[in-house]
Amino acid sequence: MSEPDPRSPLPAPLRACENCSTALQGVYCHLCGQSEHSPTRHLGHAVEEVFESFWHLDGRIFRTLRDLFVPGRIAERYLSGKRVCYVAPMRLFVILSLLTVFVAKLAIGDALALQDAERAAESQAVATYAVDKAGFAAADSIAAVDALRERELDRLAAERAVLGPDASEATRGAIAAAERVVNAEAETRRRRLQRAPEDASADDPERDANGIGARIERNVEAYSSRRDGAAALARTLVGAAPMTLFILVPLFAVLLKLFYILGKRSYLEHVVIGLYSHAYLMLALLLVFALSLLASWLGTHVPWASRPIGWIQGLLLMSMPLYLLWMQKRVYGQGWWMTLLKYCVIGQIYLLMFLFVALGTGLYALAGM
Repeated sequence: MSEPDPRSPLPAPLRACENCSTALQGVYCHLCGQSEHSPTRHLGHAVEEVFESFWHLDGRIFRTLRDLFVPGRIAERYLSGKRVCYVAPMRLFVILSLLTVFVAKLAIGDALALQDAERAAESQAVATYAVDKAGFAAADSIAAVDALRERELDRLAAERAVLGPDASEATRGAIAAAERVVNAEAETRRRRLQRAPEDASADDPERDANGIGARIERNVEAYSSRRDGAAALARTLVGAAPMTLFILVPLFAVLLKLFYILGKRSYLEHVVIGLYSHAYLMLALLLVFALSLLASWLGTHVPWASRPIGWIQGLLLMSMPLYLLWMQKRVYGQGWWMTLLKYCVIGQIYLLMFLFVALGTGLYALAGM
């Protein structure tokens, strides 16, 4: 065996992993997976690691979002083993769900700002024209409620007559708001008197104070007394959406397993299909709410843009059921008639489950406020 020529250059020594000292053959250690780049030595690597820890922002998130718009493409490829180029289904679903809820709260709060402003005007009208809300609360019969309502409306009509046609727009609006408050107070008290239980056992104060229904009613009334009550209540209910979705996805996978029981897919594969399908629904809703915020901002700057934004929102909403149908056809590969039949039955069952779960999580959120 010939000796190596001492004059030839020696190969450079292999780099070693700082974590396990294994010789590196690339930028990642093949034994422990640690990257060669250290976030403590380069600012760019530090920023990259911050994003990668949450998003895995190495191109996969953009490729995943792009392919997510094609029904069934990601689920089909992911289940066939091509997983490295896509964000994992659970991670994608969680990210899109949280972003959608966050943007939805902003959009709903913006949409209800006008309603809260109207309620503030009504509260000012109550103070200005002294609507007898305490009198409505104390009325012990429907006849007393009706009599008080007529008396209050006559008083406000007299106020309008005294002011005459020269009254300002703000004054006329305040009187109209006070009339709406009178009618609302009368209707609320009338309904409560009609719902009053006949037996005295239903008026047990201890049971009412500790019951879930009583807590929900107290919380709703507390929200209604706030200036931004409508928006705050809507944000609370929207905040319960993630819990609803995390309950529905495994139930949706059970439905897929039952309706495609003759197939060879395991339950976890159906879960992956459910996660990616719900991820698209979250993405579509995220775009709808984001466009609502954009339309609200453009309304004062570019009024004509509201109409095309509304068309895009309508197309996104219409795409959601069509997307699920096309995805089901592509992933499971059955004929259109059988796919359509199963899709309709699964859709009806899923809708009932959604209503039941959403109602439960909504009541839970209201009771726990």
